[in-house]
Amino acid sequence: MALEHAILVSLQERSGSGYELARRFDKSFAYFWAASHQQIYRTLKRMVDLGWVGCESVPQEDRPDKKVYRATGEGRAELARWIAEPAEPSAQRNDLAVKIRGASYGDPGEVVAEVARHRAHHAERLAVYREIERRDFPRADGLTGQRLHQYLVLRGGILMQQGLVGWCDELLESLRREHPRGADESGRP
Repeated sequence: MALEHAILVSLQERSGSGYELARRFDKSFAYFWAASHQQIYRTLKRMVDLGWVGCESVPQEDRPDKKVYRATGEGRAELARWIAEPAEPSAQRNDLAVKIRGASYGDPGEVVAEVARHRAHHAERLAVYREIERRDFPRADGLTGQRLHQYLVLRGGILMQQGLVGWCDELLESLRREHPRGADESGRP
């Protein structure tokens, strides 16, 4: 996915300044599509040049004018074209899987600690997703349109994190059984 398409989706949901857009990315899109603020600003400029995004200057007191971006007709057409295009499953690159595969060639205790660190990360992310679900989607049964689509992405994140926590639990159980002196409950050797 190109960053341009993620920006178009965000601008379709709500127009805003580059700063506002970057903050929205930090709070929602960043869970599944990471972009630095610099990348967002550079991409916005390119999208204006392509005609996909329009920019309006809004005067502010005691500050420079604020640039507010919105998707244009051309941008909406590009987004619709991209949405209709078949998406290839993303190639999986997983450093942790390679470390586990190579655990016999290093210190298994270090691998146990690394798996425990990953488990903690995924459990934390899962807790965040569940809190967002509780706060923003208390009654998901009747959702439609944009709210349903946002919820479905969140549910995908929840299910992925549940699977990753479960995988890490299985790894820890197996690795600790094979190397009982490898780590204590905290994952530290």
